[in-house]
Amino acid sequence: MCYLTTLITVTTGDSFIHDQIVGRLRQSGQVYTSGRRQLVDLLLQHGRPASVRDLLKKRTRLTQSSMYRNLVDLERMGIVHKVASGDDHARYELDEALIGHHHHLICERCGTISDFEVTPAAERAIEVALRSASKSARFRLTGHRLDAIGLCVECK
Repeated sequence: MCYLTTLITVTTGDSFIHDQIVGRLRQSGQVYTSGRRQLVDLLLQHGRPASVRDLLKKRTRLTQSSMYRNLVDLERMGIVHKVASGDDHARYELDEALIGHHHHLICERCGTISDFEVTPAAERAIEVALRSASKSARFRLTGHRLDAIGLCVECK
């Protein structure tokens, strides 16, 4: 298993990701507040999709209400997206354009989500299958996300 946010951060540095976010926010007429930056740093440190509860455990200065408000704003601007999990807690991660294309392993019992990559050959096979299915349904494919559902090591 590969935690992409950690990998991307080590490869490109946090400053690359923060610079990209500043650019996106400016295009939307928004500013990169210290609260938004702290939230992005928390997501990067977590290394996989995180719930608000997970992020609050990091002893952040952000309150729960400001964290939710910032997540909604960042999601609306395409910087963060929500990942559905097996429990009642939404998980959030940075957009793929910032951290790289990947897929998810979702525990249906505890809701833990782990990121993983497939080989380039497997990624091409997924794309071919999706293009074929899209063409049959006259659906315009713009991308894909693969979520595998099962039980994590702690729950099995």
